[in-house]
Amino acid sequence: MFFTDQRNTRRDCGICGEKKLIAQILTICNSCLKERPIQSEEYIFKAHKKAREKQNLPPLPPSNLSSICNLCNHKCGLDKNEVSYCGLKYNKEGKVISLTNSNVGVLDYYLDPLPCNCCAAWFCPAGTGSGFPEFAMKEGKEYGFYNLSIFFYGCSFDCLYCQNQHHKNIKLGPEVNLNKLLDTFRANKRITCICFFGGSPEPHFPFALNLSKRILQISKEEKRIARICWEWNGFGNQKYISKAAEFSLISGGNIKFDLKAWNPQIHKALTGVTNEKVLENFKFVARKFFEQRPELPVLNATTLLVPGYIDEEEVENIASFIADLNENIPYSLLAFYPQHMFKDLPVTSRELAESCERAAKKHLKMVNIGNKHLLL
Repeated sequence: MFFTDQRNTRRDCGICGEKKLIAQILTICNSCLKERPIQSEEYIFKAHKKAREKQNLPPLPPSNLSSICNLCNHKCGLDKNEVSYCGLKYNKEGKVISLTNSNVGVLDYYLDPLPCNCCAAWFCPAGTGSGFPEFAMKEGKEYGFYNLSIFFYGCSFDCLYCQNQHHKNIKLGPEVNLNKLLDTFRANKRITCICFFGGSPEPHFPFALNLSKRILQISKEEKRIARICWEWNGFGNQKYISKAAEFSLISGGNIKFDLKAWNPQIHKALTGVTNEKVLENFKFVARKFFEQRPELPVLNATTLLVPGYIDEEEVENIASFIADLNENIPYSLLAFYPQHMFKDLPVTSRELAESCERAAKKHLKMVNIGNKHLLL
């Protein structure tokens, strides 16, 4: 296993000059991102431009108004020969072509034995038996059953630390027909979870929502449990997010928002995108859906503890925001592992994880540290 020595990644900040824990591709520190947002813009743009050039993706969302996609809040408009920010749509000689639609998705899929390494496993039916017998097969962990894991290629964010960066290579993604996944579900009566993740599911909303609807129809006919779950960045069109949440609510599933940072400039530095719409969508789901099934949370949040950038202050601000909506919304803090463009940062320390846990518990009743085996 690869670990980075924190002492080797302390370097001079390109703005303030102080020696701090800084990712080489960003070259600036947490403090300057928060305190000098205008000065930091140039550094953020250069970092993401460099990262996206490696996948032949545009550094910014195309904004030609002649053709607008409404699946996420980028609302990409594609001129001739332009590619959407997620990489799943392109304009070929004036004609917009989409690699995904309601019947075809660009994805990998597999059966994951339950209880799986899911961010919600510490409170969900598959990991605990909660919701039995309506939403769980057993009163305890669902050993012997499976999650149909659907990993989508493409994403509306550009996380410099992406843990699954192969999704950016869209050309490598298999095109899978809806019927193939329906046949997989029908053939295996021990599938009780369907989880959409990636990348992020939002650019595939027509496919994912159609598949969810069809699976729930089958589960009703066959009197089966089929929990619909989502793991996303939360940047999707609120209309589709609402429909996805309905499917999770009625099926016993849940939605995980990855709340990557509280400060908008830190969020932009890490992901290439500000967090205004993410927080807006999280608030929407919390207010509309959480109280409809409070005994089995339909909504949860996670934050990856990226050394040098996500600290106790960021986590406490996120936890306070969640608590203002409902203090019972589950919140997981995840250990960072060096990946993608942040390979020069260290693994999250146990000290940082426990300090962030204490900060979150000031506001929330359900706080969990995930990936504990990675902590140093």
